[in-house]
Amino acid sequence: MRAEHYIEELLYRYHCVVMPGFGAFLAHSRSAEIQSGTNTITPPAKVISFNGQLAKNDGLLVSHMAKALKLPYEEMLLEVEAISKEWHERLVQGEELDLIGIGTLSTSAGRIQFQPENKTNFLISSFGLSPFTAIPVQREILKEEVEELEERVPFLITPEKREPRRTAPWLKYAAVILLAVSAGFTGYRFYHENTVNQEIARQEAQKEVSRLIQEATFFESAPIELPALNISVKKASKGAHHVIAGAFRIENNADKKVKQLRAEGHNALYLGQNKYGLHQVAYASFEDPREALAYLKKIRRTESPDAWLLSEK
Repeated sequence: MRAEHYIEELLYRYHCVVMPGFGAFLAHSRSAEIQSGTNTITPPAKVISFNGQLAKNDGLLVSHMAKALKLPYEEMLLEVEAISKEWHERLVQGEELDLIGIGTLSTSAGRIQFQPENKTNFLISSFGLSPFTAIPVQREILKEEVEELEERVPFLITPEKREPRRTAPWLKYAAVILLAVSAGFTGYRFYHENTVNQEIARQEAQKEVSRLIQEATFFESAPIELPALNISVKKASKGAHHVIAGAFRIENNADKKVKQLRAEGHNALYLGQNKYGLHQVAYASFEDPREALAYLKKIRRTESPDAWLLSEK
C-alpha cells in the first residue's frame, strides 16, 4: 500500500496532511517569481515541507484512505501506523525514503531531512503552468547597427534638372490610363501580399500553440478537485478517460506512434484532432477514472514523465 499516493492527493486541497506516528507534510503558498539573470518566470506554487513534531493523528489521512479503499476506520488506522513504523525503521537503518510525487526523506545527525520534489505543483490554480523563459528584444543593438550603416554608406539625393518641353495631347490620356492600370495592379498586389502575410501569421500561431501543448508538463492530481479540462476531440472507441502519449501536427506521425505503442504492448489508439488541429494518440482508454489515474502513474514512472490524462466526461 502506497500511503504517499493518498498524501499527495490531499496536498492539493489541504495545507497540512499528518502521517500518524511519523510527521506532517505542510504546503506553503509561493508567489510567482522572475529570475532576472535567466529571464525565467516561475508560476505561483505550493512548496512542501516536513515537520516530524506534528505526528498526532488528526483523522484526515486515515479517513481519506479508508473511504478510498472501502475499509473500516479502525482497520485503516492500524495499517497506517504499521507503515509509519516501517518508514521509521528504514530511516534509522540509514536508508533513503523516496515518496513518489512528494519528496525524499533521509537522516543526518539523528534528524530527519526532507528534500521536496519540485516537479509537482500542488497549487490547483496554477495547474498546467510551467516555467517560461522570455527572450529580450534587442532594439538598441539594431538601432546602433542601422546608424553605423548610414555613417558608412550615406544617401544623397541630387535634384535632376530638365528642360521644359511640350507634351502631346494623346500622351496625357495614355498617362492617365497607365496610372489607372498601375493603381489597380498595385492594389491587387497589396491585397495578395496581405492575404499571404495573414496566412503565414496564422500558421506561425498554430505552430506556437502546438509547441506549447507538446512541451507542457501536466501533473497528477485529485480528480474530485481539479477544474475540468474541456478539449473537443473525436470520440475514441473505448472509454472516456485517455492516457495521452502525444499530439502531432501530421496524422501520419500519429499513426506511426500508435503502431509503435502497440508493438510495445500498449492498447494504443488514435483519438482524432483536437480544436488546435493536433492529432492525439493515447496509450490506452478507460471507463473507470481510477484505473486511468493508476495507469497514468505507471506510464509516467516507466515510459514517459510527460504523459497526461484527458477526460471527456
